[in-house]
Amino acid sequence: MTSNQTARFLGSLRAVRHFSDRPIADDVLRDILEVGRRTGSSKNTQPWEIVVVRDAVTLTRLSELGGFAGYVATAQADIVLVMDSANNGFDCGRLAERLMLAAWAHGVGSCIASLFPDDNARRAKELLGIPAARWVRQTVALGYPADEKATRVAAVPRMTGVVPIGRKPLSEIVSWERYGKRS
Repeated sequence: MTSNQTARFLGSLRAVRHFSDRPIADDVLRDILEVGRRTGSSKNTQPWEIVVVRDAVTLTRLSELGGFAGYVATAQADIVLVMDSANNGFDCGRLAERLMLAAWAHGVGSCIASLFPDDNARRAKELLGIPAARWVRQTVALGYPADEKATRVAAVPRMTGVVPIGRKPLSEIVSWERYGKRS
Protein backbone atom coordinates (compact mmCIF):
# COMPACT_ATOMS: atom_id res chain seq x y z
CA MET A 1 0.00 0.00 0.00
CA THR A 2 1.42 3.41 -0.94
CA SER A 3 1.43 6.41 1.38
CA ASN A 4 -1.47 7.95 -0.54
CA GLN A 5 -3.48 4.73 -0.30
CA THR A 6 -2.80 4.51 3.42
CA ALA A 7 -3.82 8.13 3.98
CA ARG A 8 -7.02 7.62 1.96
CA PHE A 9 -7.81 4.47 3.96
CA LEU A 10 -7.29 6.28 7.26
CA GLY A 11 -9.49 9.14 6.07
CA SER A 12 -12.23 6.74 4.94
CA LEU A 13 -13.06 5.53 8.46
CA ARG A 14 -16.67 6.37 9.31
CA ALA A 15 -18.81 5.68 12.34
CA VAL A 16 -21.33 2.96 11.52
CA ARG A 17 -24.43 2.71 13.68
CA HIS A 18 -26.59 0.52 11.43
CA PHE A 19 -25.35 -3.06 11.32
CA SER A 20 -26.36 -6.07 9.25
CA ASP A 21 -27.05 -9.51 10.72
CA ARG A 22 -23.90 -10.89 9.07
CA PRO A 23 -21.69 -12.45 11.74
CA ILE A 24 -18.07 -11.47 12.13
CA ALA A 25 -15.84 -14.51 11.53
CA ASP A 26 -13.68 -15.56 14.48
CA ASP A 27 -10.44 -15.04 12.52
CA VAL A 28 -11.49 -11.51 11.56
CA LEU A 29 -12.34 -10.69 15.17
CA ARG A 30 -9.03 -12.15 16.35
CA ASP A 31 -7.15 -10.04 13.80
CA ILE A 32 -8.93 -6.90 15.06
CA LEU A 33 -8.05 -7.82 18.65
CA GLU A 34 -4.42 -8.51 17.69
CA VAL A 35 -4.11 -5.04 16.18
CA GLY A 36 -5.59 -3.66 19.41
CA ARG A 37 -3.06 -5.63 21.45
CA ARG A 38 -0.24 -3.98 19.53
CA THR A 39 -1.54 -0.44 20.09
CA GLY A 40 0.97 1.94 21.64
CA SER A 41 0.42 3.31 25.13
CA SER A 42 2.06 5.76 27.51
CA LYS A 43 5.41 4.30 28.59
CA ASN A 44 4.26 1.00 27.00
CA THR A 45 2.19 0.28 30.12
CA GLN A 46 -0.61 -1.34 28.07
CA PRO A 47 -3.11 -0.31 30.77
CA TRP A 48 -6.04 -2.24 29.36
CA GLU A 49 -7.93 -5.45 29.11
CA ILE A 50 -10.88 -5.97 26.84
CA VAL A 51 -14.12 -7.87 27.14
CA VAL A 52 -15.65 -9.05 23.86
CA VAL A 53 -19.43 -9.36 24.06
CA ARG A 54 -21.36 -11.28 21.40
CA ASP A 55 -24.40 -12.43 23.36
CA ALA A 56 -27.51 -10.58 22.09
CA VAL A 57 -29.07 -10.19 25.54
CA THR A 58 -25.87 -8.71 26.98
CA LEU A 59 -25.48 -6.42 23.95
CA THR A 60 -29.01 -5.13 24.56
CA ARG A 61 -28.28 -4.53 28.23
CA LEU A 62 -25.08 -2.64 27.37
CA SER A 63 -26.96 -0.53 24.82
CA GLU A 64 -29.14 0.76 27.66
CA LEU A 65 -26.15 2.00 29.68
CA GLY A 66 -25.13 4.88 27.42
CA GLY A 67 -27.14 7.93 26.48
CA PHE A 68 -26.68 7.35 22.76
CA ALA A 69 -25.62 3.69 22.64
CA GLY A 70 -28.79 2.10 21.25
CA TYR A 71 -26.93 0.76 18.21
CA VAL A 72 -24.89 -1.55 20.44
CA ALA A 73 -27.95 -3.82 20.64
CA THR A 74 -27.74 -4.54 16.92
CA ALA A 75 -23.95 -4.98 16.74
CA GLN A 76 -22.42 -8.39 16.12
CA ALA A 77 -19.88 -7.72 18.87
CA ASP A 78 -19.05 -5.02 21.37
CA ILE A 79 -15.52 -4.58 22.68
CA VAL A 80 -15.58 -3.15 26.18
CA LEU A 81 -12.38 -1.26 26.98
CA VAL A 82 -11.32 -1.93 30.57
CA MET A 83 -8.63 0.49 31.70
CA ASP A 84 -6.44 0.40 34.79
CA SER A 85 -7.74 3.83 35.86
CA ALA A 86 -9.34 7.04 34.64
CA ASN A 87 -5.82 8.39 34.15
CA ASN A 88 -5.58 6.14 31.08
CA GLY A 89 -8.24 7.99 29.09
CA PHE A 90 -5.80 9.01 26.36
CA ASP A 91 -4.63 5.44 25.88
CA CYS A 92 -8.27 4.33 25.85
CA GLY A 93 -8.86 6.62 22.86
CA ARG A 94 -5.79 5.29 21.09
CA LEU A 95 -6.97 1.72 21.60
CA ALA A 96 -10.52 2.49 20.44
CA GLU A 97 -9.42 4.11 17.21
CA ARG A 98 -6.91 1.36 16.45
CA LEU A 99 -9.64 -1.28 16.90
CA MET A 100 -11.94 0.72 14.65
CA LEU A 101 -9.30 1.00 11.91
CA ALA A 102 -8.49 -2.70 12.12
CA ALA A 103 -12.18 -3.52 11.80
CA TRP A 104 -12.55 -1.16 8.83
CA ALA A 105 -9.64 -2.90 7.09
CA HIS A 106 -11.87 -6.00 7.09
CA GLY A 107 -14.96 -4.08 5.96
CA VAL A 108 -16.41 -4.22 9.48
CA GLY A 109 -18.05 -1.02 10.65
CA SER A 110 -17.77 0.34 14.17
CA CYS A 111 -18.79 3.11 16.51
CA ILE A 112 -17.61 4.12 19.96
CA ALA A 113 -20.25 3.99 22.68
CA SER A 114 -19.84 5.80 25.99
CA LEU A 115 -21.14 4.28 29.20
CA PHE A 116 -22.40 7.12 31.39
CA PRO A 117 -23.17 8.46 33.92
CA ASP A 118 -20.99 6.82 36.58
CA ASP A 119 -23.85 4.63 37.77
CA ASN A 120 -24.20 3.14 34.28
CA ALA A 121 -20.47 2.42 34.11
CA ARG A 122 -20.79 0.65 37.47
CA ARG A 123 -23.72 -1.41 36.13
CA ALA A 124 -21.68 -2.40 33.06
CA LYS A 125 -18.84 -3.57 35.30
CA GLU A 126 -21.27 -5.63 37.38
CA LEU A 127 -22.90 -7.09 34.25
CA LEU A 128 -19.53 -8.20 32.88
CA GLY A 129 -17.79 -9.13 36.14
CA ILE A 130 -15.21 -6.35 35.84
CA PRO A 131 -13.53 -5.40 39.13
CA ALA A 132 -14.88 -2.19 40.67
CA ALA A 133 -11.41 -0.60 40.75
CA ARG A 134 -11.07 -0.69 36.94
CA TRP A 135 -12.21 2.22 34.76
CA VAL A 136 -14.82 1.52 32.08
CA ARG A 137 -16.36 4.26 29.93
CA GLN A 138 -15.99 3.25 26.28
CA THR A 139 -16.92 0.33 24.11
CA VAL A 140 -16.50 -0.24 20.39
CA ALA A 141 -19.56 -1.72 18.68
CA LEU A 142 -18.72 -3.83 15.61
CA GLY A 143 -20.71 -5.13 12.68
CA TYR A 144 -20.84 -5.09 8.93
CA PRO A 145 -22.68 -2.01 7.66
CA ALA A 146 -26.39 -2.69 7.13
CA ASP A 147 -26.34 -1.15 3.66
CA GLU A 148 -24.52 1.40 1.54
CA LYS A 149 -26.13 4.31 3.42
CA ALA A 150 -24.84 3.04 6.79
CA THR A 151 -21.47 4.72 6.17
CA ARG A 152 -23.01 7.98 5.00
CA VAL A 153 -26.10 8.52 7.15
CA ALA A 154 -25.54 8.95 10.84
CA ALA A 155 -29.03 8.81 12.28
CA VAL A 156 -28.64 8.06 15.96
CA PRO A 157 -31.22 5.99 17.85
CA ARG A 158 -33.00 7.98 20.58
CA MET A 159 -31.97 11.32 19.04
CA THR A 160 -33.90 13.56 16.72
CA GLY A 161 -32.13 14.68 13.61
CA VAL A 162 -28.97 13.43 12.01
CA VAL A 163 -25.36 13.86 13.06
CA PRO A 164 -23.50 16.04 10.52
CA ILE A 165 -21.46 14.13 7.96
CA GLY A 166 -18.28 15.55 6.47
CA ARG A 167 -15.39 17.54 7.89
CA LYS A 168 -14.46 21.18 8.29
CA PRO A 169 -11.74 22.31 5.87
CA LEU A 170 -8.17 22.57 7.18
CA SER A 171 -8.37 26.35 6.78
CA GLU A 172 -10.95 26.44 9.61
CA ILE A 173 -9.11 24.21 12.08
CA VAL A 174 -5.36 24.70 11.57
CA SER A 175 -3.34 27.61 12.96
CA TRP A 176 0.27 28.17 11.99
CA GLU A 177 2.78 29.18 14.68
CA ARG A 178 0.12 31.01 16.78
CA TYR A 179 -3.51 30.27 17.53
CA GLY A 180 -5.76 31.99 15.01
CA LYS A 181 -3.07 32.50 12.35
CA ARG A 182 -4.81 30.60 9.56
CA SER A 183 -2.31 31.00 6.73
